[in-house]
Amino acid sequence: MEVRRSARRHKTVSAFWEGGTAVVAIPARFSKAEEEKWVTRMVERLERDSVRRAAGRSDTELMARAVELSRRYLGGRAQPVSVRWVTNQNSRWGSCTPSDRTIRLSHQLDGMPQWVTDYVLVHELAHLLVHGHTPDFWSLVDAYPRSAEAKAFLAGVSFAASRGLTEGPPQS
Repeated sequence: MEVRRSARRHKTVSAFWEGGTAVVAIPARFSKAEEEKWVTRMVERLERDSVRRAAGRSDTELMARAVELSRRYLGGRAQPVSVRWVTNQNSRWGSCTPSDRTIRLSHQLDGMPQWVTDYVLVHELAHLLVHGHTPDFWSLVDAYPRSAEAKAFLAGVSFAASRGLTEGPPQS
Protein backbone atom coordinates (compact mmCIF):
# COMPACT_ATOMS: atom_id res chain seq x y z
CA MET A 1 0.00 0.00 0.00
CA GLU A 2 1.27 3.46 -0.92
CA VAL A 3 0.11 6.90 0.24
CA ARG A 4 0.69 9.84 -2.10
CA ARG A 5 0.38 13.36 -0.74
CA SER A 6 -0.45 16.07 -3.26
CA ALA A 7 -0.19 19.84 -2.83
CA ARG A 8 -2.69 20.25 -5.68
CA ARG A 9 -5.28 18.15 -3.88
CA HIS A 10 -7.30 20.22 -1.37
CA LYS A 11 -10.35 18.18 -0.35
CA THR A 12 -10.60 14.99 -2.36
CA VAL A 13 -9.18 11.59 -1.59
CA SER A 14 -8.92 8.84 -4.17
CA ALA A 15 -7.74 5.26 -4.24
CA PHE A 16 -6.81 2.96 -7.08
CA TRP A 17 -4.81 -0.12 -7.92
CA GLU A 18 -1.45 0.40 -9.62
CA GLY A 19 0.43 -2.75 -10.57
CA GLY A 20 -1.14 -4.75 -7.76
CA THR A 21 -0.47 -2.04 -5.15
CA ALA A 22 -3.24 -0.03 -3.50
CA VAL A 23 -2.49 3.69 -3.89
CA VAL A 24 -4.32 6.31 -1.81
CA ALA A 25 -3.93 9.94 -2.90
CA ILE A 26 -4.61 12.54 -0.20
CA PRO A 27 -4.15 16.30 0.26
CA ALA A 28 -0.64 17.18 1.48
CA ARG A 29 -2.08 19.20 4.38
CA PHE A 30 -3.79 16.19 6.01
CA SER A 31 -2.68 15.39 9.56
CA LYS A 32 -1.38 11.92 10.39
CA ALA A 33 -4.76 11.10 12.02
CA GLU A 34 -6.67 12.22 8.90
CA GLU A 35 -4.30 10.19 6.75
CA GLU A 36 -4.87 7.06 8.83
CA LYS A 37 -8.65 7.53 8.79
CA TRP A 38 -8.81 8.06 5.02
CA VAL A 39 -6.31 5.36 4.12
CA THR A 40 -8.28 2.81 6.14
CA ARG A 41 -11.58 3.91 4.57
CA MET A 42 -10.25 3.94 1.00
CA VAL A 43 -8.42 0.62 1.24
CA GLU A 44 -11.61 -0.96 2.60
CA ARG A 45 -13.50 0.51 -0.37
CA LEU A 46 -10.96 -0.87 -2.84
CA GLU A 47 -11.16 -4.30 -1.23
CA ARG A 48 -14.98 -4.21 -1.21
CA ASP A 49 -15.00 -3.26 -4.89
CA SER A 50 -12.58 -6.08 -5.67
CA VAL A 51 -14.78 -8.56 -3.82
CA ARG A 52 -17.85 -7.33 -5.69
CA ARG A 53 -16.12 -7.70 -9.04
CA ALA A 54 -14.86 -11.14 -8.08
CA ALA A 55 -18.40 -12.09 -7.07
CA GLY A 56 -19.51 -11.35 -10.60
CA ARG A 57 -21.32 -8.05 -10.15
CA SER A 58 -19.48 -6.46 -13.02
CA ASP A 59 -20.60 -3.52 -15.11
CA THR A 60 -20.98 -5.87 -18.08
CA GLU A 61 -23.35 -8.11 -16.15
CA LEU A 62 -25.21 -5.09 -14.81
CA MET A 63 -25.75 -3.86 -18.38
CA ALA A 64 -27.01 -7.30 -19.43
CA ARG A 65 -29.39 -7.32 -16.47
CA ALA A 66 -30.71 -3.86 -17.41
CA VAL A 67 -31.36 -4.99 -20.99
CA GLU A 68 -33.24 -8.04 -19.71
CA LEU A 69 -35.33 -5.98 -17.26
CA SER A 70 -36.15 -3.45 -20.00
CA ARG A 71 -37.27 -6.27 -22.26
CA ARG A 72 -39.33 -7.96 -19.57
CA TYR A 73 -41.03 -4.96 -17.93
CA LEU A 74 -40.72 -2.03 -20.34
CA GLY A 75 -41.20 -3.75 -23.67
CA GLY A 76 -37.50 -3.25 -24.49
CA ARG A 77 -38.12 0.47 -25.03
CA ALA A 78 -35.56 1.66 -22.46
CA GLN A 79 -32.19 1.25 -24.17
CA PRO A 80 -29.28 2.47 -22.07
CA VAL A 81 -25.87 3.07 -23.62
CA SER A 82 -24.06 2.42 -20.34
CA VAL A 83 -25.01 0.91 -16.98
CA ARG A 84 -22.33 0.77 -14.31
CA TRP A 85 -21.54 0.59 -10.62
CA VAL A 86 -20.17 3.75 -9.00
CA THR A 87 -18.60 4.43 -5.62
CA ASN A 88 -19.09 8.21 -5.55
CA GLN A 89 -22.86 8.12 -5.12
CA ASN A 90 -23.71 8.11 -1.45
CA SER A 91 -26.96 10.05 -1.30
CA ARG A 92 -29.02 8.05 -3.81
CA TRP A 93 -29.39 4.47 -4.93
CA GLY A 94 -29.12 5.16 -8.62
CA SER A 95 -29.04 7.93 -11.18
CA CYS A 96 -29.79 8.34 -14.84
CA THR A 97 -28.77 10.89 -17.46
CA PRO A 98 -31.40 10.60 -20.19
CA SER A 99 -29.50 12.88 -22.59
CA ASP A 100 -26.64 10.39 -22.91
CA ARG A 101 -28.67 7.33 -21.85
CA THR A 102 -26.34 6.39 -18.98
CA ILE A 103 -27.34 4.76 -15.70
CA ARG A 104 -25.25 4.53 -12.54
CA LEU A 105 -26.02 2.39 -9.49
CA SER A 106 -24.52 3.04 -6.09
CA HIS A 107 -22.14 0.46 -4.68
CA GLN A 108 -24.30 0.83 -1.56
CA LEU A 109 -26.68 -1.68 -3.19
CA ASP A 110 -24.00 -4.35 -2.73
CA GLY A 111 -25.21 -7.17 -0.55
CA MET A 112 -28.88 -6.29 -0.99
CA PRO A 113 -31.25 -8.82 -2.51
CA GLN A 114 -31.20 -9.01 -6.32
CA TRP A 115 -34.86 -7.99 -6.50
CA VAL A 116 -33.98 -4.69 -4.79
CA THR A 117 -31.18 -3.97 -7.28
CA ASP A 118 -33.57 -4.94 -10.08
CA TYR A 119 -36.11 -2.42 -8.80
CA VAL A 120 -33.52 0.38 -8.81
CA LEU A 121 -32.54 -0.61 -12.35
CA VAL A 122 -36.17 -0.56 -13.53
CA HIS A 123 -36.62 2.84 -11.83
CA GLU A 124 -33.61 4.28 -13.68
CA LEU A 125 -34.60 2.59 -16.96
CA ALA A 126 -38.03 4.23 -16.69
CA HIS A 127 -36.27 7.61 -16.56
CA LEU A 128 -34.97 6.92 -20.08
CA LEU A 129 -38.62 6.93 -21.18
CA VAL A 130 -40.26 9.49 -18.88
CA HIS A 131 -38.48 12.40 -17.19
CA GLY A 132 -39.46 13.21 -13.62
CA HIS A 133 -41.61 11.24 -11.20
CA THR A 134 -44.95 11.69 -12.95
CA PRO A 135 -47.88 9.26 -12.81
CA ASP A 136 -46.77 7.91 -16.21
CA PHE A 137 -43.30 7.29 -14.80
CA TRP A 138 -44.66 5.43 -11.75
CA SER A 139 -46.92 3.29 -13.91
CA LEU A 140 -43.81 2.12 -15.80
CA VAL A 141 -41.89 1.41 -12.58
CA ASP A 142 -44.88 -0.40 -11.08
CA ALA A 143 -44.76 -2.91 -13.94
CA TYR A 144 -41.97 -4.47 -11.88
CA PRO A 145 -43.88 -6.90 -9.62
CA ARG A 146 -41.81 -6.30 -6.47
CA SER A 147 -41.80 -2.53 -6.81
CA ALA A 148 -43.71 -1.75 -3.60
CA GLU A 149 -41.73 -4.32 -1.61
CA ALA A 150 -38.39 -2.97 -2.88
CA LYS A 151 -39.39 0.65 -2.14
CA ALA A 152 -40.29 -0.39 1.41
CA PHE A 153 -37.02 -2.31 1.79
CA LEU A 154 -34.95 0.71 0.66
CA ALA A 155 -36.97 3.03 2.90
CA GLY A 156 -36.19 0.74 5.85
CA VAL A 157 -32.48 0.71 5.04
CA SER A 158 -32.47 4.51 4.70
CA PHE A 159 -34.36 4.92 7.98
CA ALA A 160 -31.91 2.66 9.82
CA ALA A 161 -28.96 4.58 8.34
CA SER A 162 -30.47 7.93 9.34
CA ARG A 163 -30.64 6.67 12.95
CA GLY A 164 -27.09 5.37 12.91
CA LEU A 165 -28.30 1.79 13.15
CA THR A 166 -26.32 0.68 10.10
CA GLU A 167 -23.47 1.93 7.98
CA GLY A 168 -23.54 3.80 4.76
CA PRO A 169 -26.63 3.52 2.58
CA PRO A 170 -28.20 6.70 1.24
CA GLN A 171 -30.43 8.54 3.68
CA SER A 172 -32.84 10.14 1.23
